[in-house]
Amino acid sequence: MSDHLKIFVGYDSREDIAWQVCRHSVLRHSGPDTEIYPLKLTTLRELGLYTRGADAASTEFSITRFLTPYLGAHDGWTIFVDCDFLFTRDVRDVLKHASRDKAVYVVQHDYTPANTVKMDGKQQSVYPRKNWSSFILFNNAHPEVKALTPEVVNNAAPAFLHRFQWLSDDNLIGALPLEWNFLEGEYPRRDETPAAIHYTNGGPWFENWQNVDYADLWTAERDMYSASADR
Repeated sequence: MSDHLKIFVGYDSREDIAWQVCRHSVLRHSGPDTEIYPLKLTTLRELGLYTRGADAASTEFSITRFLTPYLGAHDGWTIFVDCDFLFTRDVRDVLKHASRDKAVYVVQHDYTPANTVKMDGKQQSVYPRKNWSSFILFNNAHPEVKALTPEVVNNAAPAFLHRFQWLSDDNLIGALPLEWNFLEGEYPRRDETPAAIHYTNGGPWFENWQNVDYADLWTAERDMYSASADR
């Protein structure tokens, strides 16, 4: 069974630079052989893989993230990650924490959001298992992951998907160390830089979020991306 890794990044047309910088940070640490794709709502609709009506979700990939294992189309590992992440280490290191007896791995946050407003004025919502689904390592070989078909994704309630109620047992949800989904602004800044920084309340690509923790790292990555794109 292959441990090949594919990565799908949630894409929002309003935050293209966030996807570009996230992608750049992954490839810079993991190398050009890493497979990484944007999860674009318009493309998924054109392919007939996403047929839900419009909703009031704060991002375009709120539900499409659950198509990740189907799109991965292999029995290896597949990652979904929000676009507002910055990776500071090789993302493949996360596999050191993974075992094939689990269906998924997530950072199992248990917190109350520090802010009532996020992402350029959007309202902050509070719900069980908040942000668990912002970084998901899927075991594509697991039968309950294979059962997460486009039909299920297009018809299930959002809470059913985001709270991982499509799994028969919570013991199928493996726990990752906090550093793989470190919520900037929700946890105190660490002396050691986390492997995956999640600017969940808004990042430096928004005018009003220039002074968040680790903003300098994101800005430096953006500058490296811009320099490479200009060549």
